Amino acid sequence: MDDLSDIREMYNTGWDAEANRLERHQLEADITWRYLKLYLPPHGRLLEVGFGTGFYTFPLARRGYQITAVDLADEYVTRCKARAEELDLYDQIDFRAGDARTLDGITRGKFDAVLLMGPLYHLLLETDQTAALRSAYACLKPGGVILSALISRFGILDHLIKKNPSWIENQEEVWSLARQGHRPADAPRGGFRGYYVRLDEIAPMHETVGFHTLKIAGVEPAISADDESYNSLEGKQRDLWLNLLFEVSAEQSMVASSRHIFYVGQRPED
Repeated sequence: MDDLSDIREMYNTGWDAEANRLERHQLEADITWRYLKLYLPPHGRLLEVGFGTGFYTFPLARRGYQITAVDLADEYVTRCKARAEELDLYDQIDFRAGDARTLDGITRGKFDAVLLMGPLYHLLLETDQTAALRSAYACLKPGGVILSALISRFGILDHLIKKNPSWIENQEEVWSLARQGHRPADAPRGGFRGYYVRLDEIAPMHETVGFHTLKIAGVEPAISADDESYNSLEGKQRDLWLNLLFEVSAEQSMVASSRHIFYVGQRPED
């Protein structure tokens, strides 16, 4: 297994940025809520793996779900436990620190749904991705659903061109991401170390552990284009961005152009 201690530390020290993230990306949140309402059972037991600051956890608990919530970051567990007490939801949510790949101590075969909306961002190894999905599958009842989130390999380019256009000059990292979905293996650890999927990987990575695919959707459809940022580029940066964008221009899917991709699957009935 990959050592995720750098990811744990990033989140343990990054509460404030994470707490405000979905205020900055409201379409992602709104469409995600639509899919949760559509595919979650009307009541039951949920396992949320990678609950973050509890953006979805607390509203779901208010709707009556009994939730076991697991996160890699100890700081998030501590803060969310305190928040649950403030909201009088402590009896409905069991917050725990844990690893999505093993889900140690989590009862198998007892949950109506699993939310895996974060861990797959940071699992670079195929064996780790499979381990997390196998663990989620094992925790579900037959007929239970999984709702997982992934980051699109090419959907993030709009964010990079807007927020960090000089990134294009690190050509080793650019083409490592474009071709392999992550930074070069020997890159220093620190910051957001993630895996960025191609659309055609998503169904097979879930189906190989036994899930039946119900839906794959982009949660930021049609907002990825940013003409203004591209128009402002000059010289070397403009040429290099044009090279990269032309190279990926045959990617046709609206889903793949979204920064985040949402997967819904089901564990078949026995």
